[in-house]
Amino acid sequence: MSFFLLILIYTGIYALMAIGQNLITGYGGMLSLCQAGFYGIGAYATAILTVTFGWNFWATLPVAIGLSALFGLLIGLPTLRLNGDYLAIATLGFGEIVRNVLNNWVSLTNGPMGIQRIPMVEIFGFQINPYRKVAFAILVWVFVVALYFIFKRFAKCRLGRALMAISEDEIAAGSMGINVTIYKVVAFMLGASSAGLAGSFFAVYSLSVTPGSFQFMTSVLVLCMVVLGGMGNFKACILGAFIIQFISYLPQLLGVTNLVPAQAKQVFFGLILVVMMVWRPQGILGREKFTYVKKSAKGIQEG
Repeated sequence: MSFFLLILIYTGIYALMAIGQNLITGYGGMLSLCQAGFYGIGAYATAILTVTFGWNFWATLPVAIGLSALFGLLIGLPTLRLNGDYLAIATLGFGEIVRNVLNNWVSLTNGPMGIQRIPMVEIFGFQINPYRKVAFAILVWVFVVALYFIFKRFAKCRLGRALMAISEDEIAAGSMGINVTIYKVVAFMLGASSAGLAGSFFAVYSLSVTPGSFQFMTSVLVLCMVVLGGMGNFKACILGAFIIQFISYLPQLLGVTNLVPAQAKQVFFGLILVVMMVWRPQGILGREKFTYVKKSAKGIQEG
C-alpha cells in the first residue's frame, strides 16, 4: 500500500507538469523540452523561501508559480518564433542553463549539495508528513483535479481554439486575425506555471532539493507521458503519467532492481516514443473531441 501511494504521489506531481506540457505541445504544437527547468525553478523557489526566509509553504506557492511563468515569458518571447527541431533545441538549452545555474550559484542554492530540511506543509496548524503518504497524496491530487478542470476550460475557450488553429496551420491562423506570438507565449507561460507548481510539491514532499533532480531526462519523461496518453487530451496525460511512473518503479516492485541497469529505463522510454509515433501517433486515448453549440438569437432571448 505504501509503495502504491508513492507511485500515486509521483504520478500527481508529474501529472501537473504533463498537463502544462499538453497545453504547449498537444494544443499549441510546440515541441518544448524545458519543463524540467521550470520544475526546478518552482522547487528552488519554495525551498529557498521556506528555509532561508522562513516563509510558509502556501505563501511560496504563488511565488513559485509566478516566477516559473515569468521565465516562461522570458524564454518564450525570443524562441517561439522558431518551429520544430529549432524550438526543441532552444528550450532544451534553457533547461540545461537552469540546471547549471542551480548547480553553480552556491551562495543562493548551496550548489550540488542542494537545500535540506525543507519544512513540511501545514494546513490549519496540522503538519502533512510526507512519510505518512495518504494525506500528501490527497493534497497533491486535489491540485491535479483543480488544474485539470482549469486547463480543460482554457482548451474550450478562445485560447484553446486559437492554439489548435495555430498548430494546424500557423500562416492560415495568422491570416484569420489570430496573434500567433501572443497565444504561443500565453500557452508557454501557463505550461511553465504548472511545472512550477509541481516543483513546489516535489520540494515539500522530498524535504530537500538538489540540481540533479531536474535533468533533461525529466523533460523527456513528461513528453513521453503526453505522447503515450494522447496529445490534446488532459485525461490522457494523467493516464500517461501513471503508466510511466508505474513502469519506473516496476523493478523495485518486483524486487529485480539489481538485474535492471539504470540506463534501461531511458532506452525503454525512448522506445515507447518511437513505437507510439509509428503505430499509434494519437496515443492511447487520442485527442479529446470538443463540440461547440451555437445558440440562435431566439434561444438566447428565451434563456
